[in-house]
Amino acid sequence: MRPGCPAHRIVLLRVALLALALCAPPAFAQQRSMPAFGPGAQPAAGPNLLQVYEEAKAYDAQYAAARNALQAGLEKLPQGRALLLPTLELNSGGTQLTKSRAEIDFRDTPTPTAIRDVNSYGFQLRLSQPVFRMQNVLQYNQAEYQVKQAEATFGQAAQDLILRVAQAYFDLLAAQDNLTLVRAQKASIAEQLAQAKRNFEVGTATITDTHEAQARFDLVGAQEIVADNAVETKQRELQQISGKLYTTVKPLRPGVKHEPPRPARMQDWVELAENQGFPVLAQDAVSEIAGLEARRAAAAHLPTVDIVGTYGITSSSGSTAFQSLGSTRTNSNSIGVQLGLPIYSGGALVSKERETAALYEKSKQDLKNVRRSQALSARQTYLLVVNGISTTAALEQAVISSRSAYESNKLGYEVGVRINIDVLNAEQQLYSASRDLLAARYGTIMNHLKLKSTAGSLTEADLEVVNRALEP
Repeated sequence: MRPGCPAHRIVLLRVALLALALCAPPAFAQQRSMPAFGPGAQPAAGPNLLQVYEEAKAYDAQYAAARNALQAGLEKLPQGRALLLPTLELNSGGTQLTKSRAEIDFRDTPTPTAIRDVNSYGFQLRLSQPVFRMQNVLQYNQAEYQVKQAEATFGQAAQDLILRVAQAYFDLLAAQDNLTLVRAQKASIAEQLAQAKRNFEVGTATITDTHEAQARFDLVGAQEIVADNAVETKQRELQQISGKLYTTVKPLRPGVKHEPPRPARMQDWVELAENQGFPVLAQDAVSEIAGLEARRAAAAHLPTVDIVGTYGITSSSGSTAFQSLGSTRTNSNSIGVQLGLPIYSGGALVSKERETAALYEKSKQDLKNVRRSQALSARQTYLLVVNGISTTAALEQAVISSRSAYESNKLGYEVGVRINIDVLNAEQQLYSASRDLLAARYGTIMNHLKLKSTAGSLTEADLEVVNRALEP
């Protein structure tokens, strides 16, 4: 092969391209023959994650409903305590406050009509203090667990708000990133299409190159419409939570690294989820309430003892047409012990006892199921976090390699050793890898938050950590 001949030049060019692909320095990955994309490519405008979360706390209807449900649940405790405290009531005690008028005609006598007016009134003050009412004691114990159930339910609602805000926030970021990628790809393909047309006009390329570039350009145009619609959809979803329409939000800083879970062992997260996850705490309270309800049903057979005291006054006065009847006043006081003992109620008490016992067994099985579900969720989410970190690192390298492959194919097309479809395929691979990288980053962050949620340890402080990873 003679130096300088066409074949010799092609061999040298292939060697140069191979060396370029294998030995390209990192700075090569930053060269911009196409529009930039990825974290940090968007302008750092709009609110950050914490700002959106604060808006959501004041606006979100689900969170507001959970907060009111907590307030209602806290009232169970004073209601249960009231069953152990004395009651005082004022009533008529069987004597009505009345005023009557009677007219009596004496027939067949010259005696005139007799008119009689009578006024009477009375009241009774009754004080009752439970001494032994086992059902009331058990109901007060139930109230304590009902408060715990309300607190656990609200704790889960607070965690759900964090997750919903973060999910909607990163869904919007992902949609905006995807739109940026599609538009960058469209601009690059438009440039490729124009070059293919020029090459065809000068006779250095076939019409096939133009048709391939045109087909890819039309396809990415359709993808742009879909991506633009997805952005607006995600904006509305975030608006539903926060109450405000954000056209853009602050993106992740470039080069953000994901921290591995702490603690590092999967079994530690499983144990946390089984013991302190809010669904487990809520169901555990439900089980305790059901057990106490079964004891209340059994206690319905026991006697009740109350101290009862009354104080009453009754007064009456009246007159007739002939004379005054005078007035009377009666004071009554009593105090004593009242005993009640259920003897037979048609079998209702025994049936209620069997019903509550079965419901208690059901609640224990429900608790087992919740614990197992929490353990499974912790295992799955832990693996998603660990694998997401590895996937992100692999995709970061894949983006660099795909960019090098694209640049190499583009250069090869310009010198005639690659065809247009090779460039288009390499470009598609680059954008796919970039899109997968962004999705992996957002997914890993969300899975880390979900992992903490399964363990019942997700707080606003975790959201602050994520917020520090955004553009300032």
